[in-house]
Amino acid sequence: MKIRPKIISLVSALFATLGVAQLLVQQQVLLPSFAELERKAARTDMDRVANTIARELDLLTITAGDYGNWIDTYQYMQDRNQEYVTVNLTEATIHSLRVNVMAYIALDGSYLWATGRQLETAEPIDFDLLAGGALPADHPWQTAVRNGTAMAGLLRTNQGPMLAVLAPVLNGQLQGPHRGMLLLGRLLTDDEIARIGSQAQVTLSKAPLRASDSGPESPSETVIERDTVTEVLRVFRDISNAPALMLRIDVPRTISAYGFEAVRSASLFLIGSGVVVLLLVIVLLNREVLSPLARMTRHALALGKSDDLTSRLDLKRADELGELAREFDEMVGRLDQARRQLVDQSFDAGIAENASGVLHNLGNAITPLSVKVAYLQKSLTLAPTGDVDLVLAELAQGVPDAARKSDLDEFLRLTSRELAGVVTGALQEVESVVRTTEAMQQIIGEQARHARSDKVIETVGLPELVEQSAELVSPELRKLISIEADESLRELGLVRVARTTLKQVFLNLIVNAAEAIRDAGQERGLLRISARVMQQAAGEQLELIFTDNGPGIPASNLPRIFEKGFSTKSPETNQGIGLHWCANAINALGGRLRAESAGLNRGATIHVVVALERAPAIPVRRVA
Repeated sequence: MKIRPKIISLVSALFATLGVAQLLVQQQVLLPSFAELERKAARTDMDRVANTIARELDLLTITAGDYGNWIDTYQYMQDRNQEYVTVNLTEATIHSLRVNVMAYIALDGSYLWATGRQLETAEPIDFDLLAGGALPADHPWQTAVRNGTAMAGLLRTNQGPMLAVLAPVLNGQLQGPHRGMLLLGRLLTDDEIARIGSQAQVTLSKAPLRASDSGPESPSETVIERDTVTEVLRVFRDISNAPALMLRIDVPRTISAYGFEAVRSASLFLIGSGVVVLLLVIVLLNREVLSPLARMTRHALALGKSDDLTSRLDLKRADELGELAREFDEMVGRLDQARRQLVDQSFDAGIAENASGVLHNLGNAITPLSVKVAYLQKSLTLAPTGDVDLVLAELAQGVPDAARKSDLDEFLRLTSRELAGVVTGALQEVESVVRTTEAMQQIIGEQARHARSDKVIETVGLPELVEQSAELVSPELRKLISIEADESLRELGLVRVARTTLKQVFLNLIVNAAEAIRDAGQERGLLRISARVMQQAAGEQLELIFTDNGPGIPASNLPRIFEKGFSTKSPETNQGIGLHWCANAINALGGRLRAESAGLNRGATIHVVVALERAPAIPVRRVA
């Protein structure tokens, strides 16, 4: 996928993810937060109801305390004077107190005077609490009556739940001993509950107690969410901790409605603004980044497919892309110049290297050839061909003397035998010359065949290759250096490289590092070997990094480190061809060799870069 649709897709996916995240936040956080806030508000409303009931109990307690701590009441509890009842316990008085039950209780629990009535009509009401003329024997407040302890709470009666308080009868100075108790009670009728709800500013009503609310472990409050209201049900327990009353309030769900509307408006705004921002981001990315990158990519691809390195990108920008474009143009210019120099140097160096090898081999073959040709020339020169010509000329003229003719025939016969021997020897030498010439032709043919042959590529693990190379180092040098294979070598897994060539290159680099450490007088050094894969336009390249802590390389020597014959070591033990051979071998593989050093006594680093072929199913760590 091109970078333009990829970035647009990524940005769009990012905005879509943000939209989904915003929706999830709304559904999982914001709206539940509004609902929780609404539930808390509903519980707070119910708490206000509970506080109002508690306040009503407090007011009844104050009233009962006023009547109980009155000297006339104190005297009445002793002498049972009915004038006290006639004067103080009138219908108007009881109506003003707004109580349904009022009773004076003696120390033994009997009622000295008691009444049960309606609040508004004053009609009498039969209360089981007042039946029998005494407080029930099993009533929880019996102990409080005997001890003179003030009490307040809910009482269950046959007429329904009732707010009730119990106050001791004292001498008007809050002193005793107490002579009994005063009981005041107010039924929680629908009207009374409505009044309490009005004070708490809620819509309050009674709800029937459920069977599940009768146990001591049952929840005291239940919140139910309806479509439009939130219902809160709370169980109020009596003085014996038994469920006595369930009250219900209905709270309109205005908070959720307002929250939903706010979230909906915010969502619409965010969606609209997100679309606008997405379009602006895409337009700006396309204008400021993607278009310049596309232009640079097209230019780089065109340069890669063409041999013309004279064209320039010439991108007029003041930002990092403009700087990158200018550096790219300058790099192409330097590359063009370097390529020309490299072509010239490679041509000369190739001719020189090939000529040196070929001439050396041919020289070895020509030396015996020249000896054989000289011997053949000498043999032919010494042959008596001139004497044969003279004898043949004399015989052609006719020899009358028979003895003379016999001598000439004998001489000719002997000379012919000698010439035959010379010719036979010459033929043998000629055959030897032919064989030598064929050997020279084979040398030339072998050189041409090697010039055209490809390197053998093998699958190998880099840690194993390093170990194999280290085994070839002499023991004297091996003990001078510790070789540390970085984990990156193992992470690369199996790779396909020219194993034999790389093994020899590794060997030379290890030996070179060990000799440098030895010559510097160090007792022992460290050589760390790491690797990484670089993604290049032509494919993946393997970079092997050899870093030692030896004496380093002076800056002036770095440009010459791979030259033939250059060496800082003794010429008696070193001819300066090790690194030069490594450079030639790596160059023949299509790679390159590069040296780095921070200076003297700061170590050196050799970078070996070769083309990489991955074996099947081998993970490769890429470096940007």
